[in-house]
Amino acid sequence: YLRTRPRANVTFEYTLLKGITDDLKLADRLVKLLRRLPSKLNLIPFNPFPGTSYECSDEPAIRAFQERIMAQGVIATVRRTRGQDIDAACGQLVGQVADRTRRQREHLARLAQDELTTVESAA
Repeated sequence: YLRTRPRANVTFEYTLLKGITDDLKLADRLVKLLRRLPSKLNLIPFNPFPGTSYECSDEPAIRAFQERIMAQGVIATVRRTRGQDIDAACGQLVGQVADRTRRQREHLARLAQDELTTVESAA
């Protein structure tokens, strides 16, 4: 990929976990890796969900991590979390969220029809 698109940046994703992956020494190590190729880094604050022992880094730690990386010449952006109000984590919904898609409605209709056919056959 890099040979065919030498100016394209490779995007890396990095999840910030409070007290685990938000240490500034780790920021320095990331820079050493990323400096070798055209890249940018998306910093993702952890989105806590019920049952996990991990926590989201606090805002000052997130900013310090980003600034440390950017000061060394690597592009770093912070992806803001969406979905904390419905317990979304890593693209998954932990809570019960109604799926109102056409496919889901069709699937439920087929299940209901199958159950009706089974009941009629048993009678």
